[in-house]
Amino acid sequence: MHQPSVFQSFFMGGFECSNHRRSDGRRLDLLAATGHDRWAAHDYAVLHRHGLHSVRDGLRWHLIETSPGRYDWSSFLPMLQAARRQGTQVIWDLCHYGWPDDIDIWRPQFVERFARYAAAAAQLIKDETDTVPFYAPLNEISFWAWAGGDEAYFNPMARGRGFELKHQLVRATIAALQAIREVEPRARFIQVEPAIHVVAPNDRPGPQREAERYRQSQFEAWDMLCGELWPGLGGAPEYLDLLGVNYYPDNQWYHGAGNTIGRDSPDYRPFKGILSEIAQRYKRPIVIAETGAEGDVRGDWLRYVSEQAGLAMQRGVPVEGICLYPVVDYPGWTDDRHCPVGLLGFPDEAGNRRVHEGLADELRLQQARFSHSSPVSNIAEAFS
Repeated sequence: MHQPSVFQSFFMGGFECSNHRRSDGRRLDLLAATGHDRWAAHDYAVLHRHGLHSVRDGLRWHLIETSPGRYDWSSFLPMLQAARRQGTQVIWDLCHYGWPDDIDIWRPQFVERFARYAAAAAQLIKDETDTVPFYAPLNEISFWAWAGGDEAYFNPMARGRGFELKHQLVRATIAALQAIREVEPRARFIQVEPAIHVVAPNDRPGPQREAERYRQSQFEAWDMLCGELWPGLGGAPEYLDLLGVNYYPDNQWYHGAGNTIGRDSPDYRPFKGILSEIAQRYKRPIVIAETGAEGDVRGDWLRYVSEQAGLAMQRGVPVEGICLYPVVDYPGWTDDRHCPVGLLGFPDEAGNRRVHEGLADELRLQQARFSHSSPVSNIAEAFS
């Protein structure tokens, strides 16, 4: 059975840090909307009490690069210093869908500016800390290419240009990795992509082929980064380090119909099989970088994902961690509704957040199951 060794805690907390522009032009800032930018130190301390010593968190490029090559770190430095004081290990998202307004994402300058910004951030983090840094350069290239390049759901609000946008984001990721490694050779990277399963709603060969073609598209960004697909982009095996797998209850659906496949359906693929396929394909360590559910099913979903991860690890799949994402409630992207998904709620005037006891109870149970002090046989027995 695989024994995790990369992070301070197997279970992690992830702070929603999207800062893209919606189709109506409004820029979101989820770190501000959830109060985490103000209460980062408090939030890290609370997560430590729940056994979450490693987290995903983010920088807001649009606030940092105020003009070309000029960086204002005031929105980030307090978070970085709070993490250092608290002893919190952070995977830093450098760009979570948003970028400065003066950059045209379709031009070569986007790649160049992102690489320079990534190097500057890496230098700051190196100057402020002495631990091995972890970075997620560009979040969910595949989803971003679909939402921003094909569906005009958010920036850059294009249609029919998803593959072109995917190429551009891959180029920018490679440039950023090179720039960061020049500053800090110890840096580790997590390439975060959604894991999906798609089938046709009937058994006809044509729709089944289309569904499988769509399912295979989930691997394109990783394949481009490692040079297996479109090698002219500059991809190479060394650009894949840890693989971040994002997985939610709606990540399986019927192609063309849009209906989510329920876990009680014979068409539902167990998550352990998805993890095994990714591990066999890339032979890289895996982090379940985002997972969570809404409302009272939060605990049940964590139980399912944890059990499936445990079963996959029995088979030797190198799962290094599970990140509760988002770990705090947040306002919906499109309508600002309260999305009750987190271990913690919105902050009060003192920064205190209400704990979702159902999820907290399940988290404690799963932490005990995955405890590094437990014999392998006991862990395997727990998931058999």
